[in-house]
Amino acid sequence: MAQRIRKGDEVILIAGKDKGRRGEVMSLQGDRVLVENLNLVRKHVKPNPNTGEDGGIYPKEMPIHISNIALYNPVTEKADRVGFRILEDGRKVRVFKSNNEVVDA
Repeated sequence: MAQRIRKGDEVILIAGKDKGRRGEVMSLQGDRVLVENLNLVRKHVKPNPNTGEDGGIYPKEMPIHISNIALYNPVTEKADRVGFRILEDGRKVRVFKSNNEVVDA
């Protein structure tokens, strides 16, 4: 089965505290997506002298449910839905629903 959102895609958040911000998909974890610099939380880390790790409070990305993001369309500069089309040469590609532009170059 083909995926509508893949690693490396530019996505826009459509719900949550960072709504409207864009980022690149770093990884997919089931029905959740890890997006670069979005959904940041503050992680409290204890110092560990054995590994030389300093303690403190560090920002960390957390996964977002896939229903809360949409693929970013650079032509319309908005979030867009994704469909599929089979080209003449037999390849199956993703297309934006609003303007039928091919996502995969």
